[in-house]
Amino acid sequence: MTTSNKGTILVIGGNGKTGSRVANKLNALNWPVKTASRSSEIKFDWLDATTWSKALEGINAVYITYQPDLAVPGATTAIATLCKLAAEAGVQKLVLLSGRGEREAEECERIVMQSGIQWTIVRASWFAQNFNEGNFLEPVMAGYVALPTSNVREPFIDADDIADVAIAALTDDKHNGKIYEVTGPEAITFREAVAEIAKATGREIIYQQIPMEDYAAELADYEVPADVIWLITYLFTEVLDGRNEQPMNGVQEALGRPPASFATYVKKAAEAGAWR
Repeated sequence: MTTSNKGTILVIGGNGKTGSRVANKLNALNWPVKTASRSSEIKFDWLDATTWSKALEGINAVYITYQPDLAVPGATTAIATLCKLAAEAGVQKLVLLSGRGEREAEECERIVMQSGIQWTIVRASWFAQNFNEGNFLEPVMAGYVALPTSNVREPFIDADDIADVAIAALTDDKHNGKIYEVTGPEAITFREAVAEIAKATGREIIYQQIPMEDYAAELADYEVPADVIWLITYLFTEVLDGRNEQPMNGVQEALGRPPASFATYVKKAAEAGAWR
């Protein structure tokens, strides 16, 4: 597939942080795109494989975002089944959103690479948008953020940059067979990230480091499902251990431009009214 052959693209998870951006940007390019999720017109439920074949009908390329995370048990089986069905449906390209430093995610990547379909892997760091569209929004708005992090730094990536890389891969064959490790241009601590938001909004936001056990207990008190608590524990204790502190140049490689800094993301989000 090239930019002169606008085959229909399926965005799995079209309501998500990156999926919604990919779909909106493709629409702006007048590219044929369909979104699929549990709540969309085209149904796609990761927990119900009977919904997958219908969603893949007439599709040329697929942007795959797996919920809740490629690290969870069952993800490899789901990705393998999806790849098999995609091949049977005549899909020509798969673009997988993956995570950095996750052994299970890398297993899913290998499944996609061995699917017999053209592929691109977008391996991303933690999303900056977690602070205004995800789990950290409520604590930020409350002025008190307590997280089980040390002074480990993370090169937060703007979801718009992820979307731009994904769109490039979906619409241009020159990205076939590439693994793009996408991060922001600098690594900062969660404490520094919260301080940046406080500075931009003029609000007092207290940051406190707490033990993982206390954080997990707090999540349980809020009736967060046990499997989600397991995932959060895994991400904070194993993935966020310093192995991913080094910023990478995947955005530059794919797009020929640098990624947005965390400060740039905060300024953009604040101007849009994210933390009012």
